[in-house]
Amino acid sequence: MLKDITLGQFFPAKSPLHKMDPRGKLLLLILIIVFIFVAGNAFSLGLVTVFLIAAMFLSRVPIKIYLKNIKSIWVIILLTAVLNALYVDEGTVLCKFWVFQITTGGIQRAIFMAVRIVLLILASAMLTYSTTPTALTDAIERLLSPLKYIGLGTAVHTLAMMMTIALRFIPTLIEETEKIMNAQKARGADLESGGLLKRMKALLPVLIPLLVSSFRRAYDLAEAMECRCYNGGKGRQRMKQLHFGLVDLFGGLISLLVCAGVIVLNILL
Repeated sequence: MLKDITLGQFFPAKSPLHKMDPRGKLLLLILIIVFIFVAGNAFSLGLVTVFLIAAMFLSRVPIKIYLKNIKSIWVIILLTAVLNALYVDEGTVLCKFWVFQITTGGIQRAIFMAVRIVLLILASAMLTYSTTPTALTDAIERLLSPLKYIGLGTAVHTLAMMMTIALRFIPTLIEETEKIMNAQKARGADLESGGLLKRMKALLPVLIPLLVSSFRRAYDLAEAMECRCYNGGKGRQRMKQLHFGLVDLFGGLISLLVCAGVIVLNILL
């Protein structure tokens, strides 16, 4: 299950998404996330879905890599859909048991929420798959740079660095967890059988070494940054400068057209 989580990894490829400016990709991601929830009917949500599927193919990242993220959170998607189906009482009642009832409105809301969660995961994964952690750090820092005029310049750089390091270490911690779990299983630990409470207790021998390993990695990273004379963003220069190009202009126009289409479909249908 943990191996299916690929969020935070960068997949090098020669695609239009990889060539886009990371600042533009961040802004477009925020825009698409907003319009995923603005979409109010099946047609407008379908338009956003088609747009994201087309972007997935343009990224030239294997589709199975995207699907691994969905596989890793299917329980959350299913739980969200079930809760929406049970607690939304709009439309015609299809069946009723005890204090719960399933209606046509509840089924529609459940499908909508499940699709929205899937689209959110795919859109976020698309950003990390096509953007290096260094470029993502620069993009966040550049977008938040106006805050330096109110005395938050150092805080902006620190925040960008913290977010990128956290994102970068997701795959590393997942790999470390897999190694610890395999080592515990080789020693005879049973981590997969029994009830929920028993499984949670069985994970204690995994969490403690993982916590120790995380602190060790954090200490090693801090020492490596200190040895390289890292002193924050003040006076820091960048090897690669960020520039908007035709790919960013074209991607922004397509995204704006999709958002306009969502608004039109919401109004007309």
